Amino acid sequence: MTIGRRHLLQLGAAAALSPWPQMRVLAQTAQAASDYRALVCVFMFGGNDGNNLLVPTDTRYATYQRTRPNLALDSASLLPLTLSNATGLGLHPAFSGLRGLVNTGQASVIANIGPLLQPTSKAQYDAGSVPLPYNLFSHSDQQGAWQSGVVEAPPRNGWGGRLLERAVAEGQAHRGYAAISLSGGNIWEAGDKALTPYRVSAAGRFGFDFYNPNVQAGSDPLSAAVASTLAEARSHPFEQTWLNMMSRSLEVQRTLAAALNSSAVTTSFPDTELGRQLGMTAKLIAARTSLGLSRQCFFTSIGGFDTHGDDQLQRQNENFLEIDAAVTAFNTAMTAMGLADSVTLFSASDFGRTFSSNGSGTDHAWGNHHFAVGGAVRGGNGGKLLGRMPDLTIDGPDDVGQGVWLPTTATDQLGTELARWFGADATTLAAVWPHGSGFDRIAGWA
Repeated sequence: MTIGRRHLLQLGAAAALSPWPQMRVLAQTAQAASDYRALVCVFMFGGNDGNNLLVPTDTRYATYQRTRPNLALDSASLLPLTLSNATGLGLHPAFSGLRGLVNTGQASVIANIGPLLQPTSKAQYDAGSVPLPYNLFSHSDQQGAWQSGVVEAPPRNGWGGRLLERAVAEGQAHRGYAAISLSGGNIWEAGDKALTPYRVSAAGRFGFDFYNPNVQAGSDPLSAAVASTLAEARSHPFEQTWLNMMSRSLEVQRTLAAALNSSAVTTSFPDTELGRQLGMTAKLIAARTSLGLSRQCFFTSIGGFDTHGDDQLQRQNENFLEIDAAVTAFNTAMTAMGLADSVTLFSASDFGRTFSSNGSGTDHAWGNHHFAVGGAVRGGNGGKLLGRMPDLTIDGPDDVGQGVWLPTTATDQLGTELARWFGADATTLAAVWPHGSGFDRIAGWA
């Protein structure tokens, strides 16, 4: 049986393999360090309406209900939070699992967070006296701002990737597995030196699962044909480069597949897209000993949050139910593995949405409410409101127009705290968050 170059190229495209030029010693196995740390991003694409994620339950509720009459959640449906440093707040009714994690100190909520270049007041915003993030209110640009920490220009790399470049030594075996995406390409894990996120399907399938490079002649004609083609020497530099990259990619996927086969996760995850992504993330974390890495970042996502005129309440409820079940299962898995203090999951999104309704949905805004679960927010940082809730008055001190909240917490502040927990020193913090030194510690962080 023979396999042509054209067909091999087609198989390679179908496999969606990510080449790793910097990966060197692929067969080596090492023990994972005891100080393992991992960050897991759950990105809500489209711009989640955080005003219905974290809702006031005290006298501020009347302002909330009056300002968004067609979008306000019923007060009786809200899930009250028991926070150590704030009162009068509740979660969307879909977040019963997250509410339990917050109330038991295993998670915290983050108020009115968004990209900034420096601390900014409404007076400064109105006067145009301070620099603002590049192309505010644009989906792609603000996704990049959140994921990169570079808010003054289009980004080329992300803060997760920059963090890993400095936390995982060059030349370390399996270094490329430090950044793994369960949801396609992303800027967050792209390094500023060599790291590029390695993409793994949520199902854990690889395009060349059939391939065995050690096959005996005649026993597996297809594997033999692939091995023969990869071993050919080509005079054309593009063809030879492509064969070299494909060969490395096949070895990388075999190493990762072997590690996954040796990992065991007993927690049941929901059969949803995010559930499958976080389930595979848990399996990859369980394989950390085989890969020998002490620092990793994982990217997951869920879409459907761009709700200008759609049935926002129904769509958001469905998405929140999916997030809650998947995140709760993931926390259960980390606890079962003894890694509840070693893994931090956090949410992110393009931007918030207007506090005021546009008549049917909401429009692009800025500051938003989020949550974090696990390691960095357990103990002294668990069960808290991190940051400050905005004044809910339209045209008030935190509103720059139509209920667009001016962030009172910068993404730099949260990212810097997470980087410190990850083990970053002062030099690394300056490289990962170039504007971070201009901000105070995040309010409420111990």
